[in-house]
Amino acid sequence: MSTALLINLLAIVGLIAAWFVNRDKTRQALTVALRSFFKMLPSILMVVVLIGLVLGLMPPQKFSAWLNERSGLTGIFVTGLIGAILHIPAIIAFPLAGTLLKSGIAVSIIATFITTLTMIGVVTLPLEMKELGRRFALLRNGLSFIAALVIGWLMGIIL
Repeated sequence: MSTALLINLLAIVGLIAAWFVNRDKTRQALTVALRSFFKMLPSILMVVVLIGLVLGLMPPQKFSAWLNERSGLTGIFVTGLIGAILHIPAIIAFPLAGTLLKSGIAVSIIATFITTLTMIGVVTLPLEMKELGRRFALLRNGLSFIAALVIGWLMGIIL
């Protein structure tokens, strides 16, 4: 059973339980959730379009040609930038990283790529700034980028 299916199943069970406990509050909660969903929908659709464009322009084969064992700290930094820009779900990112690792890419570069993919959201930054505030979003993404570079560098030393 996939994680998404399990989460949705749990949400439906929780909604049904809430409906039997207090119907008015459940209706109120559903109304708030629907308003929030429609408020965020244009931004989410924009993110999906941008992700499609970026993935179409930068296929994984390009990464293995540009980023190899000899790229060093420059490779870690460039990989960090690429990982920060791309927005790939983890279920796709891990097999992609495994393929890149088998093709001879350094561990430090793979670790930086996965870490920036999961910690930084350049594509989702406008949505994050809108919902959480500009200062918070920029600070979180900036510190996450630095942390991702350090993690990648350390993984290269340890492994």
